[in-house]
Amino acid sequence: MSKKKDSKSKAVKKSETYQPNMKRQYKENVVPAMISRFSYVNTMQVPKLLSISLNMGLGDAKTNSKKLDSAIRELELITGQKPVVTKSKSDISNFKIRKGFPVGCKVTLRALKMYEFFERLTCIALPRSRDFRGLSFKSFDGRGNYNFGIKEQIIFTEINYDDIDSVRGLNVTISTSADSDEEAYWLLKEFGFPLRDKPVKNTIDEVA
Repeated sequence: MSKKKDSKSKAVKKSETYQPNMKRQYKENVVPAMISRFSYVNTMQVPKLLSISLNMGLGDAKTNSKKLDSAIRELELITGQKPVVTKSKSDISNFKIRKGFPVGCKVTLRALKMYEFFERLTCIALPRSRDFRGLSFKSFDGRGNYNFGIKEQIIFTEINYDDIDSVRGLNVTISTSADSDEEAYWLLKEFGFPLRDKPVKNTIDEVA
């Protein structure tokens, strides 16, 4: 019994002391940089990451259950968390979809899993995208959240190209506690997230 208790206590201590690289980077580098840029009074005012949501839509999920199962399996491999099946909230006659029909799957990551996925996304997955030149800085929603699309799920190393039945895209939403898009932009930039640089307007004084 004592050995079991000791092993459990060690596991608890490990989980308490473990910190993903991105969370450590936030405390050590991002917070001081944001305070310097925006002149926050204390660290509690510094914006932080709240959640990362991944949504994979499937037009034929209602008729092809195998494709839905495949999408769920792939999204679970990518995130390490069981996805939730998304269903239509209303009837859409043009697409022959009725209310309650499955239309895809989604995952919302928070805390440690969020930081771990954010690191894989930033350092590994996005640079593997075809002809990748950075993400647009215009995709913020006005409330400090960032949305972008990924055309191919195969940029994630967890996906084996030989095991997939088709190439699928997905939508990613990064939610932050920032009050403005400007703060959210610099929060992600300080993390090393590959956003394109905003153009700087240079004022040139003409000498008469």
